[in-house]
This record gives sequence, C-alpha cells and structure tokens, in this order.
Amino acid sequence: QVQLVESGGGLVQPGGSLRLSCAVSGISFSIYVAGWYRQAPGKQRELVAGITSGGSTNYADSVKGRFTISRDNSKKMVYLQMNSLKPEDTAIYYCSSSRPPSSYVYWGQGTQVTVSS
Repeated sequence: QVQLVESGGGLVQPGGSLRLSCAVSGISFSIYVAGWYRQAPGKQRELVAGITSGGSTNYADSVKGRFTISRDNSKKMVYLQMNSLKPEDTAIYYCSSSRPPSSYVYWGQGTQVTVSS
C-alpha cells in the first residue's frame, strides 16, 4: 500500500518560515519524481516545486528564491523549506510522487499552511 504523509503545516506570521515533510512508503521512492502542490480556497491546485530522482529541481515563479525542495532517498522523505512566507502562500499543501512515463500520481492527504498576522 502506497502512502504519502505530510506534516509540518501550521499558522505562521508573514515573513516567517515553515518546513514541510512528507514520508513516503510502499514504493521504490529513489526512482520516483516528487513534488509539492498547493491549493488555496477557490483556486486550482498548482505545482509549487518538483524534484527528480537525480535531484534536479524546479519551482513556480511565485516561490523562487523563497522555497527549497529536497529529498532523502534513504529515509524516503521529501521536504519543502519555506522562508519569507506571504499571506498569498496560504493553502493546503500536498505531497506527490510519480514515475514517468506513467501518468499516475500518488498524493498525500495535505497539510494546511496559514500565513497571517
């Protein structure tokens, strides 16, 4: 059974930091692509950051320079370090994993991030 379990969300003031973690089980994670998506109320889910099995990364323009995605294949973990948080970063953040060329994506249950004073 494949499971992705996020943690680390919460309430933070603008300018603050949070680190999200995602624990992956049930797949050979080292050969999978991983990513973080987010969905704000009334908006579509969007890609925040992605990381390949080889460690190459990509980011949404809105988070470049503020967020950093990383992975630890030995622990089957994916992380999202979020700095200089803004109110517009408020959303539910989802961890995902897939193995191209398959289009199937595994999802976590999501973790709420709220940026507010």
